[in-house]
Amino acid sequence: MTAARSPLTPTGPQPPGLRERKKIRTRQAIRAAAYALIEEQGYEATTVEQIAARADVSPSTVFRYFPVKEDIVLTDEYDEPLLAELTARPADEPWLESVRYVVRRGIEVAMAEEPEVTQLRARLMREVPAVRSRLLESMSATGHLLGRAIARRTGLDPDGLEVRVYTMALLGGLLEASKYWAEHAPREDFGELVDRTLDVLARGLPAGKS
Repeated sequence: MTAARSPLTPTGPQPPGLRERKKIRTRQAIRAAAYALIEEQGYEATTVEQIAARADVSPSTVFRYFPVKEDIVLTDEYDEPLLAELTARPADEPWLESVRYVVRRGIEVAMAEEPEVTQLRARLMREVPAVRSRLLESMSATGHLLGRAIARRTGLDPDGLEVRVYTMALLGGLLEASKYWAEHAPREDFGELVDRTLDVLARGLPAGKS
């Protein structure tokens, strides 16, 4: 099992420098160690000291990259590349279609390359209260980044109420899709659940039974 990598990292004339590549490798090693230990013995039984030993780094190094243990599960290299991909979508493309394209692409690559990691993360978000609590805390930072992307596309104030409400509704919907998938996998396809989530945001609830 390997740590999460970004499938959308831009490839251009200026690749990451040596120092940044070493940081990425260290983060990946720590995540890989954490995921392996969690699979072996469970989340609660896995300590930062064990993760550090498995990754061949010091506990202080783990905390330098991940302030709390929950961050090892929740953070990855995806946010910035995904937002860059989102910003690069055609200006005349409907916003939710841009989101649909980028999220579906990320899911497809993650499921193709690291299905076990993707499923484990979704399960931990659902089952471990500390992970779920930390996720809710971190959503504000992700929401700020997403709000800036929305503002660039729409010309609206990124700190305006409308953008903030829309952003958190989108993130909350995707979170619920992840939890639902963790509860119903492998019967449900994650990408299809994302499509249904975005359809609700675009069109509202389906008609109820008459």
